Amino acid sequence: MPCAVFFLPALIRKRKNAMKFDLPTGLQRPFFESRQPPQSSPDVFFKKKGLRTVTIIFTAAVLYIASAIMTDFTAWNALTGIPRGLYWLARNFFPSAQSFSVLPLILKTSLHTAVIAVTASTAAFCVACITAIVGSQTTGRFRILRIACAGTASFFRNIPLPAWSILLLLSFKQNAVTGFLALFFITAGHLTRAFTEIIDSHAEKSYTALEAAGVPYIPIIIHGVLPNILPLYISWLLYAIETNVRDSALIGILTGTGIGFLFNLYFKSFRYPEAGLIICILMVIVLCIDGISNTVRRILL
Repeated sequence: MPCAVFFLPALIRKRKNAMKFDLPTGLQRPFFESRQPPQSSPDVFFKKKGLRTVTIIFTAAVLYIASAIMTDFTAWNALTGIPRGLYWLARNFFPSAQSFSVLPLILKTSLHTAVIAVTASTAAFCVACITAIVGSQTTGRFRILRIACAGTASFFRNIPLPAWSILLLLSFKQNAVTGFLALFFITAGHLTRAFTEIIDSHAEKSYTALEAAGVPYIPIIIHGVLPNILPLYISWLLYAIETNVRDSALIGILTGTGIGFLFNLYFKSFRYPEAGLIICILMVIVLCIDGISNTVRRILL
């Protein structure tokens, strides 16, 4: 045993000096040499990046050509048709002096539609605040309620707005409730999803810390969770109001209510100046709401 211990360092030195034959390169290498994986050079990196870019461009070109052939679409005709379309819009939809005779009716109907959009957004905001707290992975305490809230919100937001309008029109007929419910359902679905993600990303640490300190559930939500997420909630509410004011015109066209119904009436009656005046009024309302929203966001955020 002492002899084996004495000759062990000599055997290790001998094995270190031994050589082995490397089949891939055909060269002899030290037996104990550690082979490092080949490092990619800058040329190889840029070649791969260029190949990826060429592949993406080629795929997009093939898809465009195939779609153009299937639909008989020509880019040149589309580009040359833009000036003609703008000229036709300016000539026919520019408000005339006679169209201003219906301005009081248009203003009244536009404000009524905007109020419905704001009301639906606010109601959906209140519902989404509760469902987001219940359905969040951070603040939700019951798995069944989390699944129910997530499934309901997904159902509401994945049905398109025109589909909601038509379905509710068949149920509630032609009135303002139809537009209100269509905006409410789809807005509640979107806000619930957004609010849930906000809670999980911005309030997890504060909720966990207060819960570990023994604070009850309701005070954690009021004093720990809501102060962190309320500015983001308000920002999403303002965005929902902007979107719903624009979408209310489409809902009115589909359901026969509000400013959309008035626009559709003038358009089908070939009273294009009056229809153009409605578009101008809607643009002014949306721009005013957008300006107010940006001011509030700057103050809160």
